[in-house]
Amino acid sequence: MTDTRPENPALDYPALFAQALDKKPAQPAPVLRSVPAHVTPTSLPQSIARVPDVSAPAVLPVGHEVIAELRFQASGKIGEAAGADASMTEQDRRQRGQSIIMQVVSEWATKYAASGADLTPEQERAVREAVFDELFRAGRLQPLLDDSGVENILIYGDKVRVDYADRPTRAWDPIAKTDRDLINLINHLARMQGQGERALTPATPNMNLRLADGSRLAASAYVTPRPSIVIRRHRTRGQGLDDMVCWGTIDSSLAQFLRAAVKGRKNIIVVGSQGVGKTSLLRAMAREIPSNERVGTLESEYELYLHEDPEGPEVIAYEGRESNGERGADGKLQGELTLSDLFPQLLRMSLRRVIVGEVRSKEVVPMLHAMNEGEGGSMATLHARNPQLSIERLATLCLEAGIGMTEALAYRLIAQAVDFIVYVRLVDETELVGPNGESGRKHRFVSHVMEITGIGEGGRPSYQMVFAPREQDGRREPRAVPHGNISQTCVEDLARAGLDRSVLRRPWGSWGAPLETVMPL
Repeated sequence: MTDTRPENPALDYPALFAQALDKKPAQPAPVLRSVPAHVTPTSLPQSIARVPDVSAPAVLPVGHEVIAELRFQASGKIGEAAGADASMTEQDRRQRGQSIIMQVVSEWATKYAASGADLTPEQERAVREAVFDELFRAGRLQPLLDDSGVENILIYGDKVRVDYADRPTRAWDPIAKTDRDLINLINHLARMQGQGERALTPATPNMNLRLADGSRLAASAYVTPRPSIVIRRHRTRGQGLDDMVCWGTIDSSLAQFLRAAVKGRKNIIVVGSQGVGKTSLLRAMAREIPSNERVGTLESEYELYLHEDPEGPEVIAYEGRESNGERGADGKLQGELTLSDLFPQLLRMSLRRVIVGEVRSKEVVPMLHAMNEGEGGSMATLHARNPQLSIERLATLCLEAGIGMTEALAYRLIAQAVDFIVYVRLVDETELVGPNGESGRKHRFVSHVMEITGIGEGGRPSYQMVFAPREQDGRREPRAVPHGNISQTCVEDLARAGLDRSVLRRPWGSWGAPLETVMPL
């Protein structure tokens, strides 16, 4: 099989980005419209609409072996109907499937009642829902995906654990009868999302997948004792900075600052640990980009979905591609397209900004060059334990890129490219109980905004905290509040982009009330 990856040795990223910026469209760029996925699961038809139970698994009147048998019967009839009508679309297939499922379940329910066990209308509807989920949605996973309170679903064989946004983690019923059924379910999800090139097989034992609701699925099998799956939910899409204020992630002062930083074309990296809300904040900030700008996004799996926002900028969205498990004569994986492979093509798209969903590997080098040589305004997310360590993390990734970069050059590139680092913190108190018996919850908030001010001592980037926690006169605020530290040139740029300078002189920001935690921070 031919290796389809582009050849890109020793690319001159600064020159390439500058050349791309010089190419102005001959006429105003068209506004891109939202394009649905190739096969996107739709909401349930009205007759079998679901009202999810957020407190406990849905109780079926029969075991899942009965659901599997009904699924088999309905699947055969749906296949016959699709074979008889070659023009049937996926939506037609779903509608036809709904009718067939109702018929199959109704006939089964009649026989079941003859045995002396009548079903209530609610029980029969639950069976129809379960069969529909098995055929057209995510099977036993679907109730969890329908629950807006679920944050993470962690599966290890028949052991299932669910993390919630506002209550403690709890165990869940098995998602599949056997490990083989679990693997089949994951591969079914990949095909259903139009990502059939991604599969969990002995040749490709690791798989990463985006689901239609924006969730990200990571799965491993054959290299682990049992299949291991993690689904990270993105419960928010289409929200902006004002929504972040309502949720307590930022206050109105910081919202105004970030809005001006985006419009003032500052390069920003959002950092934090896993699951703290980096992507949600980046998405909210990106919605502040003027709608007449042309933006490129680069992600291993689509999570930002800026290209589906009809009110956002014009977006050229690139998504990485996993390999088919085979290797060429050079030892490289066949068919794989990494973010660093896609970056050169992305930079040829006459873009004003570049947004990298998550920097994990050697794509860090072209990203920093794009930030350094372009007009500014590019953004990315990065895993780091605190804002200061994010500089070291970026430098480490540069050194690991395998292009012979020195530490001094990595630090210089970072200092020249990055304007602000925004750190998001998560405090999980769902397992704690307060003195009055109140349950704890999860708190997500920005705690630091750090400005990179150039090369400092030892050749490392120098920085100062523009926003950070404050403790004074017996009062402590763990969330980001202004500290008055910002370079004059930068504040003038932000003022031209709409920042009210008085925002930076509010020692306690605009937080209306103290953070209500079980344990003081």
